[in-house]
Amino acid sequence: MVSVNSKDKIAVDKRVRDAGLRPTRQRVALADLLFAKGDRHLSAEELHEEALAAGVPVSLATVYNALHQFTDAGLLRILAVEGSKTYFDTNTSDHHHFFIEGENKVFDIAAGPVKVMNLPEPPEGMEIANVDIIVRLRPKR
Repeated sequence: MVSVNSKDKIAVDKRVRDAGLRPTRQRVALADLLFAKGDRHLSAEELHEEALAAGVPVSLATVYNALHQFTDAGLLRILAVEGSKTYFDTNTSDHHHFFIEGENKVFDIAAGPVKVMNLPEPPEGMEIANVDIIVRLRPKR
């Protein structure tokens, strides 16, 4: 079982509760795995593997549900990278990403170097909420 000291348990519990979610045992355990290691980019399958390795008895469906609940509550950001491959980013600030093809690795682009210009006007009654840029990388040939 994942070992969380009581102080960290209270902090994770509060973070989940402050996001408007009920801090169930599974949500708290998954949140602890997600946020204990700083900013990360994880797929549901990767988090599921981490949870099982940490002794958290949870199904993949429960992991997906929790990740989407965390995203809806503003704790995570979704990155759709490869068609059906989705990553969840613990850094919810506006930033962009590199993706290494073949390795399925995602990491942040350092703040500042990307400028987006000449965006189209959004349809009437709409506004642009965010622009996500994913720069795909591969080894030089």
